[in-house]
Amino acid sequence: MKNFALIGAAGYIAPRHMRAIKDTGNVLVAAYDKFDSVGIMDSFFPEASFFTEQELFDRHCTKLKRLGQNIDYVSICTPNYLHDAHMRYGLRLGADVICEKPLVLNPWNVDALQEVEKETGHRIYTILQLRLHQSIIDLKKKIENGPKDKIYDVDLTYITSRGNWYYTSWKGDVHKSGGIATNIGVHFYDMLQWVFGPVKTNIVHVCTHDRAAGYLELEKARVRYFLSINAECLPENAVQGEKRTYRTINIDGEEFEFSVGFTELHTESYKHILRGEGFGIEDARNAITIVYDIRHAEPIGLKGDYHPLAKMPLSKHPFGW
Repeated sequence: MKNFALIGAAGYIAPRHMRAIKDTGNVLVAAYDKFDSVGIMDSFFPEASFFTEQELFDRHCTKLKRLGQNIDYVSICTPNYLHDAHMRYGLRLGADVICEKPLVLNPWNVDALQEVEKETGHRIYTILQLRLHQSIIDLKKKIENGPKDKIYDVDLTYITSRGNWYYTSWKGDVHKSGGIATNIGVHFYDMLQWVFGPVKTNIVHVCTHDRAAGYLELEKARVRYFLSINAECLPENAVQGEKRTYRTINIDGEEFEFSVGFTELHTESYKHILRGEGFGIEDARNAITIVYDIRHAEPIGLKGDYHPLAKMPLSKHPFGW
């Protein structure tokens, strides 16, 4: 049984990590978040110590270590821009780290973290749960076993509606979240390059506060993508069904179905990590580079091969920015 500490216990994704810790037969001994809306802990680890100040959390973790109760893993569910600092903290505490995606916002941060891994002798693992989805594993095998010179045409559409709160939160600040492509798209980009190979060309057609559309030429695919948090972009059939999320991948004119089987993938990720088979820093590098390049590209507008939804009228920022 391993001891875990959790940073970012009040976050949206934290309960999946708590469940994964519990379902793998381990224990959460300490948790930290500046916000105290963490009643969800009662469902998993009511005995865990909880802190709203980093200094007190650190003192407690250090005390446990001194008493021989080492923390084996630190799980991180904090805002994207804090991942780097919190991963460094976990490594220097003498623990391995499990961090939500994106690990970092900039490619050079990957190199720096690898140096800290060497210094401390501990590892950083990331959650790339789509790589563990059976449908996507099967797709990767199909592509690998298909014609070596075939280039696939892929359309990725992902619309996940968010209210005005999004823009007030850290997620609405591109310097903290990395923007739309990073915040809601990084795991899709990782999956696509994992299945179809590395990026050759990265073109951005549209990139605003609520959407990103562009074109990726991968080793084995031409990918048009459209990502948005604006409910106005939802297709009619999704609106009629009162769904707030629309997710589809079309490969050579055929719908690729992977909408089920998501619920237990964090637990599967933890199982892999605990067996020493988790995804490390280097596995995350390509997707981090893709979203960094998207964030810093100059959108070219509706030129070339763009996703059909890129033509939708742009919307104003809800706060008039």
